[in-house]
This record gives sequence, structure tokens and C-alpha cells, in this order.
Amino acid sequence: MKLGELIEGLSGPEGEARVTGCAIDHRKVAPGTIFGAFRGVVRNGEDFIDGAVQAGAVAIVARPEANVPPGALHIAAAEPRRAFARIAAHFFAPFPETVVAVTGTNGKTSTVELTRQLWRMQGHSAASIGTLGVTTTDSEGHAQQVSTGLTTPDIVTFLSNMAGLRKEGITHAAFEASSHGLAQFRTEGLPVRVAAFTNLTRDHLDYHGTMEAYLEAKLRLFSEVVDRDGTAVVWADDPASSRVSEIARERGLKLISVGTKGETLKLVDRQPTQLGQLLMIEAEGKAHKVNLPLIGAYQAANALVAAGFALATGGKLADVLAGVSRLQPVRGRLERAVITAKGAPVYVDYAHTPDGLQAAIEALKPHAKDRLIVVFGAGGDRDTGKRPEMGAIAAKMADVAIVTDDNPRTEDPASIRSAIMAAAPGAREIGDRRSAIAAAIAEAGEGDIVLIAGKGHETGQIVGDLVLPFDDVAVAREAAA
Repeated sequence: MKLGELIEGLSGPEGEARVTGCAIDHRKVAPGTIFGAFRGVVRNGEDFIDGAVQAGAVAIVARPEANVPPGALHIAAAEPRRAFARIAAHFFAPFPETVVAVTGTNGKTSTVELTRQLWRMQGHSAASIGTLGVTTTDSEGHAQQVSTGLTTPDIVTFLSNMAGLRKEGITHAAFEASSHGLAQFRTEGLPVRVAAFTNLTRDHLDYHGTMEAYLEAKLRLFSEVVDRDGTAVVWADDPASSRVSEIARERGLKLISVGTKGETLKLVDRQPTQLGQLLMIEAEGKAHKVNLPLIGAYQAANALVAAGFALATGGKLADVLAGVSRLQPVRGRLERAVITAKGAPVYVDYAHTPDGLQAAIEALKPHAKDRLIVVFGAGGDRDTGKRPEMGAIAAKMADVAIVTDDNPRTEDPASIRSAIMAAAPGAREIGDRRSAIAAAIAEAGEGDIVLIAGKGHETGQIVGDLVLPFDDVAVAREAAA
């Protein structure tokens, strides 16, 4: 491919330059590469422009003020991340025919994976991309995952993955659009037919600074990223949903609203059952009963948003609701890890925010005949304000609260636990996570339920600069054995 084919209006010798790839890491630059030089939180990509040109970069996407030496075309842009994304999208295209994206504080991972399942039931070749990595289906019909390391990968990884899915025959893809990814233009370039919103609660204030800035980052999915003739799916029960709906109407997007306040899929009633919940839904002027085989109010919310995606991409109501009744649990999202010898079920959940912890506890409470025992902590080098909030929620809502280490990263684990314990009267502190899980399982009786919150699907614990092998599900099973 020639540079002139990627950049409109470029002609002459510069336009004839052969493009072999795109990179934002100077170490991956080879002859013919387009290099994106961005200012980051830790490093400034502009510092590596000279080295990229020496390595053979044919073009540099950077701010107008950046110094680009002779030998490479300077593609100047006030927002170089966005410009680079659009150029890279032209290079990597084509992509799956139907691409949808979801944003929100909680529920993104479950929503994209449940959407993938619904699409597959409709006969589509589908994939989901997010915190769990890239999930597709193997030849025997089982989910298979390849990790990408981030909820929203860097733009080159994201676009190349999407293009790779197309080459593998994937026609439908759902991805998580994190606030970081949206703020850094890591979801740009490819067509997004449908955008969905789950909820907004406190998280990532260490990066965004304020809740207003956090919300604005998420709103970009609806104001700028989704196609102009696309659709917005909104969980109408969240206070921030009105802002999303307002933007959708201003842009002329089709609007699908779901939830107790929803108009497309109105949740009239929800009754817990032994293995899930019975949903009463009003849609298309009729009442529908749906047996959702997932536990918890927020799982119902995720399933309905996924159903909205399926409807927005051509699914028929009867088929979609039938599919909802066949959904399978998502890894690390209220995943039942084991049932102890005494008969106590042990659940693992990714809940790592105050709202997420509350939702997980509320989901399991109705199913506990006796006590709900909760093991949780908080991550280091992240928003410190949520620690006492999580402690207060656990102390108030759990029958037994055990505070332990999550991913302390470079912080002192004892200090993190202390901040939680200060707002959690009656809670027990067991720093070692393995010991904390073992203690909770040993204490649980026949009528109890154990919730291990915070890490969900993760298979490592970040301590300092090391990632130590640690899987809550595996540890729970070992302790129960």
C-alpha cells in the first residue's frame, strides 16, 4: 500500500512511498512504518521520532510543533492520536461487517460476552474484545480466549485484532470502550454501528480527576465514535442515562432503552430463583417471561443491554429473548468457583469499585439462607477515595467481611487495608489473600455463601513490579478441597 492511498490529497514522490505497517512503539518501527508520536503520562513519543526515522519510518504523525527530521513525512495534527487512528484504520481495513461497542463503569465485560453468545445463537460468527481478551468460539462450540492485557488495547493492537477477526470469518464483533481508551482515541477509525451505555459510578478518578471528566470521556462514544446513522442502547435506570439519550437524539441516532425505565425492553419484575432469576419484560406491546440463568440484578441489566445490541443488529424479539434464557456465565463475573464440602457455594467476582461490590453483594444476598461472607480488598496506585466506601459497604451489607490484599502494586498493602478497615467496623483483616480465602471457606456452613471480590478473571496478583501467579477460582477450589 502506498502512503498516498492512506492520506487524502498526498501526491508526488511522498505519496508513492510504500507503507508496510503502523506503530506507536518506536521499537517496532521497520522500513515503511507510519509512526505515531504521542505525548503520554509516562513517556513522550516525540522523543523517539529521530530513532523512528533512522529505523525507516516513512511518516510521523505528531503535533505541528514536533520536530521531524528529513527522511519522513510529518503528518501534523492538533490531535495526533485521532489522526493516527484514522490512518491506521485505512491501513488495516477491512473489519467485521457489524461492530458494536459498550461503555460504562461496570458491566462492559459481561455485556460484550453475552452479546457474542446471543449473536452465535442467531447463527453469526461472532467475537468479543475487552478485559477477558479476544473471545471467539472453537470448532466444538466452546469459548476460546486470547489475552490482550487491557480492557481497550492500544490502537494498533485493536485495529489489527479487528482486521484479523475479519480474516478468520468473524462477521460480528462487540468491544469494550473504556474511559481511558475513549480519552486516548484508542477506539477510532473503524465503523461502529451500535454504542451502548451501562452505568456511571466512581472509578478511575486518579486519571480523569473528576466525575464530570470521567463521564465526558465515556460520552465520546455517542457524540463522536458511533456512526451518524447508528443506534444507541441505553440502560435507562442509571442517572447518567439521560445525558446519553440526549446526545443520541441530538445526533439523530436510533434509541433503544432497556431497564425498569426502558421503553424498548421494559423490566417489569424480577424474581430470584435457585439458579438464576425470572424476568418479566414488556416489549412490542406484550408481556414476556424470561428465565435468565444468571444470578443478580446487575446480571439482568447486562443481559438486557446485550439483548438491545442483538435487536439493534437485526435480531428478532422472540429469538433474542429465547437466547437470553440460554446465556452462560462470564468468566470472573459472579462465577461459581466451587461448592464446599459443607455445601456452601463460593462465587468469584471482578467487583473492584464501591458500586460493583454493592451490586455483587445484593446479587447474592437473596440466595444465602444464613450468612454472606465477603473477601475483598482494593488496588494500589489507584483512586484512594473508594477504599473507605468499599469498607463501609462490606461492613453494612455482609454478614462477615474479611479485608485482604487485592493488587497492591507499588503501595504498602497494610496502608491500603488500613484505609478500608477504618470504615469497616467489625471487619476482619487477613493480609495474605490465599489465607483470607481459605479462612472464609473454612468458616462457611451449609446455608452460607462466600463472595471473593476484586480480581475476578485475573490470573496474577501485582505486587510491586511483579505479577505473581494467583487465580481466585483456582485458590478457592484448592481451599475447598
